[in-house]
Amino acid sequence: MMKLLLIGIVSLSLTFSSTWAQVSIVNDQQYVNEGTLHVVGEIENNTLVPLNQIVVTATFYDIRDEILDTTYTNSILGTIMPGKKGPFDLIFTDKIIPQIYRYSLYIEYKPADPKTESLEISSSNTKSDILDNFIISGTITNHDKKTANTIAVITTLYDKDGKVVAASKSHIEPEYLRAGGITPFLVSVHDKDQSQKAVDYSLMVESEEYTAVPEFPLGSGIILSLSVLSYIILTKKPKNLQQSLFV
Repeated sequence: MMKLLLIGIVSLSLTFSSTWAQVSIVNDQQYVNEGTLHVVGEIENNTLVPLNQIVVTATFYDIRDEILDTTYTNSILGTIMPGKKGPFDLIFTDKIIPQIYRYSLYIEYKPADPKTESLEISSSNTKSDILDNFIISGTITNHDKKTANTIAVITTLYDKDGKVVAASKSHIEPEYLRAGGITPFLVSVHDKDQSQKAVDYSLMVESEEYTAVPEFPLGSGIILSLSVLSYIILTKKPKNLQQSLFV
């Protein structure tokens, strides 16, 4: 599979272009499950600032390189901190799936305010339920002096080659955790075929205020004040996408 990475940047100053260029899609692949096409992967943030409002748009082409359709999804992780990754699962359901020869991925994002490292996944374990769904459960600790609100746990499953095979998100109940508190969580991955390919997984937790991702230096405050959108086009052209989708 060949990859062509094209970068276009809308910025107030070319001085920051190298910073905005350091965002990429990694560990991605596509699969079809029950007639639905999934494109899964991770957005890697190698800039000096957190990113949010992340939208991944896919454009599908036929063998004549004519556009068939376009769809989009959001990053499952709301804020991706510097040096970290966030998963996405782009879903496409249409009768034209057998006609798809290649697709391109287009990313939009904005700089975000930093989040402090106050949440911790203090324990986790895996199992399968009676329906053979892949389950990850454990506990979350809030180390801050304030309540964490709207807490979500995100899991990413990887195959033996390090590619993303599935990703899932779950909110705890209740969705808040008081200062110093500990609460259980449970995340379920319902795609059995994909979860059976997994040999490893990662867990992330975030709230409106906090994250479990380590903090990184943010550099100049000027970067955070820029009102910009950065764009990346990632074009994929497998030798025979139609075969790979249905094998």
